[in-house]
Amino acid sequence: MTQPRSWLFVPADSERKITKALDSAADAVIFDLEDSVAPGAKAQAREVLKGLAGRDGGPQWWVRINPLRTDEHRLDLELLGIADIHGIVLPKAESGADVAELAHRTGSIPVHAIVTETAASLFGLLSYRDPNSPLAAMSWGAEDLSAALGASSKYDEGGELSFTYKLARSLCLAGAVAADVQPVDGVFADFRDEPGLLAEARAAAREGFTGKLAIHPAQVEPINMAFTPSPEEIAHAQAIVAAFAAEPGAGVLSIGGRMIDRPHLTQAERVLARAG
Repeated sequence: MTQPRSWLFVPADSERKITKALDSAADAVIFDLEDSVAPGAKAQAREVLKGLAGRDGGPQWWVRINPLRTDEHRLDLELLGIADIHGIVLPKAESGADVAELAHRTGSIPVHAIVTETAASLFGLLSYRDPNSPLAAMSWGAEDLSAALGASSKYDEGGELSFTYKLARSLCLAGAVAADVQPVDGVFADFRDEPGLLAEARAAAREGFTGKLAIHPAQVEPINMAFTPSPEEIAHAQAIVAAFAAEPGAGVLSIGGRMIDRPHLTQAERVLARAG
């Protein structure tokens, strides 16, 4: 399955917003049954999703269900008969055991776990490393974590994320790479600030994230741009791969006056995979 660059949340109880999301350039649309749907509207949201029929092309379809061990969660699982659903987004995941518990009910359906939304979750990021798991992606969330910790703000006096939330972000990235699944950066809340979003998404791509969550269709194009390698990046990666293909026994090569070693080859291969 192709790794989406943009993962666009849309409230599952709004047919109007769903139509806009599906008409966007998002690589994946997440029909949200959890936080963006009021408790009294969750039954209606499930009915809306049941009415979605087959389509020709377009984004991947994912459903964010409610957390494990809740009544709403059990009702959400009844939707999994919709053939066009690519996977499940599991909120409030605290360890790989939560993914295994979900998979016990859902089989091999891919899972995207949001892994930093509770205090306990920060201690379990290595536990997702299971070769038999249906886990496909891991993302992090600051809003729920902030609420769980009783914080008055997730920002420091300078407007930057406080250490705790930077730590959660880094642990998500490392945990996803360790589990060999897609690392997905969290939400940029101000959907009107396109330059800020683009800067944050580009920074995430440099660090190793390969996609980002979105909360508004206007965020999709900047995210896609940030996680699509530039022609210059592609050309440089192709040069590295070609050089090592020509000298497969080499450990270090010189390309354009710079010393390139095997880790650079791994990075180049990843760039070309994203470009493909």
